[in-house]
Amino acid sequence: MKNHNKLLDTGLLLPIMETFYSIQGEGFHTGKAAYFLRVGGCDVGCSFCDEKESWDIRKHPLVPVEEVVKALLETPARTVVVTGGEPCLYPLDFLCRRLQDHGIARHLETSGAEPLSGTWEWICFSPKKGTEIRPEFYHKAQEMKVIIETEKDLEWAEANAARLHDGCERFLQPEWSKREQILPLLTDYILAHPEWKISLQTHKYMHIP
Repeated sequence: MKNHNKLLDTGLLLPIMETFYSIQGEGFHTGKAAYFLRVGGCDVGCSFCDEKESWDIRKHPLVPVEEVVKALLETPARTVVVTGGEPCLYPLDFLCRRLQDHGIARHLETSGAEPLSGTWEWICFSPKKGTEIRPEFYHKAQEMKVIIETEKDLEWAEANAARLHDGCERFLQPEWSKREQILPLLTDYILAHPEWKISLQTHKYMHIP
């Protein structure tokens, strides 16, 4: 296990929860085919997280990045979405280099609670309450997606939006279990604040991963 940890520290191994080829269901790239790479391990612990089994790194095998890339290349995917858990807990530079070698577009989904790792063509930044957000994400993300459970969360969204660079796309996404109550609120809010867009978890409506 000691050698495995050393390789994890170099980014040659990653704790893989799951991989699958599907359709992006959220945010700016909704509707696009992509290969999803979900890593295990997260210390944010959102109450509404729909992937709580990803939190404990010990539950997920350490897999060589080369094996991950090989499996990806067996699909038609030209885009990889690296998500979690919290991917930036780990060095992602080696993974990004290997994907770049094969001309694969690299998208990251992160809470912004850990230092940015890897080189990306698209960063979806989803800040969470109770965490210390790394300032770099406000300047480097192409997309910010805020999960809305209550009307009060709109203030949190605006506080984060005030720190963004001008070119960052802004999305409000209803928390899935409260979507019926929250959607009318978000509809009215976005009509009054058109700098925002709505993000729906369309993959759940479609019953796909």
